[in-house]
Amino acid sequence: MGQFESKLAEMGITLPDAPAPAANYVPYVQAGDMLYVSGQIAKDDNGLIIGTLGDDMDAAAGAAAAKVCAIALLAQVKAACGGDLDRLVRVVKLTGFVNSTADFTDQPQVINGASDFIGEALGDAGKHARAAVSAPSLPFGVAVEIDGVFQIR
Repeated sequence: MGQFESKLAEMGITLPDAPAPAANYVPYVQAGDMLYVSGQIAKDDNGLIIGTLGDDMDAAAGAAAAKVCAIALLAQVKAACGGDLDRLVRVVKLTGFVNSTADFTDQPQVINGASDFIGEALGDAGKHARAAVSAPSLPFGVAVEIDGVFQIR
């Protein structure tokens, strides 16, 4: 077990198998040392995490959904790296989409669920640029979707 997966294990996290795409696209594309991972939707062992922030879901629940997306992103990175997550050099950028009402303004707090998790799990390699934006709806009614750009070796 490598450095990053050992840290995840200390945190009580085991990366799942990389989720399969939900439509006609690939889960990631590598261009040189850059890895572009498709949007990962909020889905856990109980199924899709559905909700609208500012309506039937609060920011804490949204942050938990964002963390689930971040775990799926790392699972995709591990798959792209042939099972060796330690090939990850750094997280370059995350873009978080939050299914939210027009008056909900805590999108950054929601996406912090992913950013905080990535930072704790990966240390300096987890420091990233980010966008956190509102969406009037997301696929399947999920609360959060996050895509990412990663540098790998």
